[in-house]
Amino acid sequence: MIIVPIKEGENIDRALKKLKRKFEKTGILKELRERQKFTKPSIIKREQKIKARYIQKLRDESEG
Repeated sequence: MIIVPIKEGENIDRALKKLKRKFEKTGILKELRERQKFTKPSIIKREQKIKARYIQKLRDESEG
C-alpha cells in the first residue's frame, strides 16, 4: 500500500503529485497491463533482443 505523508498546511496538489510518482515507480499499472494478455516467452526474448540492439546502436553513435 502506498502511503504519502502530508505535512500541516501542505498543498493537496503536491501530495497527489507525490502519490502519482510513487505509483509509477512501483510499476503496478504496467504489470497489470502486461497480465491482461499472455505473451509467449519467445516473443518476450525477441523484443528484449531488439531493444538491446537499439540501445547499443544509440551508445555506439554517441561514442564515435
